[in-house]
Amino acid sequence: MAEQVSTTRCAVLVGPYTSGKTSLLEAMLFATGAVPRKSKVGDGASFGDASPEARARQMSTEPNLAHFEYLGDPWAVVDCPGSVELAQDAINALMVADIAVVVAEAEPDKAVTLSPLLKFLDDRRIPHVIFVNKMDRASARIRDLLAALQAVSSRPLLLRQVPIREGDSVTGFVDLVSERAWRYQPSQASALIEMPDTVRERESEARREMMESLADFDDALLEQLLEDKEPPPEALYQEITKDLQDDLIVPVLLGAAESSHGVRRLLKALRHEAPSHERAAERLGVPAAGNGGFVASVFKTFHLAHTGKVSAARLWHGSIKENATIGGERLSGLVRLKGGSQEKLSEAAPGDLLGLARMDKLSTGDLVTEKGAVTAELLWPEPLTPVYSLALQPENRQDEVKLTASLTRLCEEDPSLSFRHDPDTHELLLSGQGEIHLQIAVERLRNRFNVAVITHPPTPAYKETIRKGADQHARFKRQTGGHGQFADIKVKIDPLPRGEGFRFHDKVVGGAVPRNYIPAVEVGIKEYLSRGPLGFPVVDLEVTLLDGQHHAVDSSDMAFKTAGRQAMTEALPACDPVLLEPICKVSIFVPQEQTNRVHGLISGRRGQILGFDARPGWPGWDEVQAHMPQSELRDLIIELRSLTLGVGSYSAKFHHLQELHGREADKVVEAGRQSSA
Repeated sequence: MAEQVSTTRCAVLVGPYTSGKTSLLEAMLFATGAVPRKSKVGDGASFGDASPEARARQMSTEPNLAHFEYLGDPWAVVDCPGSVELAQDAINALMVADIAVVVAEAEPDKAVTLSPLLKFLDDRRIPHVIFVNKMDRASARIRDLLAALQAVSSRPLLLRQVPIREGDSVTGFVDLVSERAWRYQPSQASALIEMPDTVRERESEARREMMESLADFDDALLEQLLEDKEPPPEALYQEITKDLQDDLIVPVLLGAAESSHGVRRLLKALRHEAPSHERAAERLGVPAAGNGGFVASVFKTFHLAHTGKVSAARLWHGSIKENATIGGERLSGLVRLKGGSQEKLSEAAPGDLLGLARMDKLSTGDLVTEKGAVTAELLWPEPLTPVYSLALQPENRQDEVKLTASLTRLCEEDPSLSFRHDPDTHELLLSGQGEIHLQIAVERLRNRFNVAVITHPPTPAYKETIRKGADQHARFKRQTGGHGQFADIKVKIDPLPRGEGFRFHDKVVGGAVPRNYIPAVEVGIKEYLSRGPLGFPVVDLEVTLLDGQHHAVDSSDMAFKTAGRQAMTEALPACDPVLLEPICKVSIFVPQEQTNRVHGLISGRRGQILGFDARPGWPGWDEVQAHMPQSELRDLIIELRSLTLGVGSYSAKFHHLQELHGREADKVVEAGRQSSA
């Protein structure tokens, strides 16, 4: 029998962009009576996607939270963005899910787009079902789709229904457990019909395959099948429920959300088979609450216009009242987030999704008790590694401080965003998961925080060095009305091997340059090295102070610093300066069938392939390693995703500096001169 559950359960809708998750949410809300009418995504009136950024793109840009009751059971549903660039929200929401509904399109060629998502679910043992959407437009055979999906899932898939086709259209389904047939009816419950003769053979075959899959986890069922005994439907339902809750199988259901086809069958499956919140808390490693206390996990942070900061959390143990004190700070409000609106709560019970208002000390991923955020060994994932960056500057220079504060809030909302000041280029860099991700962030800066910014591609951290040495004499002499300025030095300049940086040596004898002035010479030299003859910081050279002269009255730190800078200014243009380009070591992760395409991608971006091997822990995937210029990584992720249906990814870190010559070097130097003009 189904597990008896009275507390709120949480289902998280995930899947690729355009798979129809938000349409499914609308259909679920309409079927349960939570909304009076079902809106279509894109008409501007849908329950979710209420933000200006979502409406402008007609796509989910942040999680939509919804609540409803179905046959007396309370449910919370989180509809997550499908764009691969917004995957962090889906990852965090899945960590507090009792069950995930993976929405897939009925096209075998798109099955690979589910690969990273199913890998995440399988690795963390999160129970999940697959809802094959848009079956009313399906042309592929369901067995071909199932084979393609099985190739990207480490858990065995369990087909629960077979479609009924009339011509080129799918008009209903047969439930493989009850062996009852249903005809779809637009925006209402399906009608029970007699099973068509055309589907009986396929139904019998598929049902046998389903039972054989279940028998892998139940010896009693296996014995019945070997003896050609027909197990009762109740036994099959019990086995499916047990195996799903133990994350041993992945049931596959069919439907078409826009027409509400199959949605009520999905709701029934969730009601009877999804585990309770206690199972999710155990999976996550949530500790028990103390006497009279509570335990909750923050999975999303919002900064809302009229409410301020709201920490969306799942309550695991205990209860929270609206006047509670958390970590010595009084709770400003307890709310339930519903689409683009909020509902005040007087108290939250175990299993609830709730919003903690204006708790500034809380962050996404925190485990919260009445004592505040506590340290615990939760299995919470690390934020995604940035793969795309933009340089920002405020349109109004007076907004510089406001910009930094606003970016801090954006990164609180989305941990896969980060920003930093680049010490080499002195640019403010915003980094994230792709071009659309950062465009949305820039729009939120304007819409939510009233900070308009100008963006441009980041400047690679070019350097320059010298290929030959020189001896240089420099004298700085200036006579004024009072004390003058005098410094005289002789220096020797030599190149160093790559990566050695800068060295300064003092070989002055006899006090020609007093010891107290020698540091000033080094300071002057370093000041010049910040911008060499080609316009970039100079590295990998050493300067030796050999000799000099001083004046007892007119010499000073400033004079010797100026002489040091003057010596470098005069000497370095004759030392054969050369541009240095930063080279990164890059690891590119792709399905094996795309590996050859990646080789062409790397060579087309002036990269050097180092080798490739199977990606550890990812069956059917390769990891290609290469050295690539930093300048070629700017939009690498865009082309990589284009080649791999959105699933390819990479990581990169600085490896070394390499000489750059020819037209590429000339273009870089000219661009640098124009930007500094």
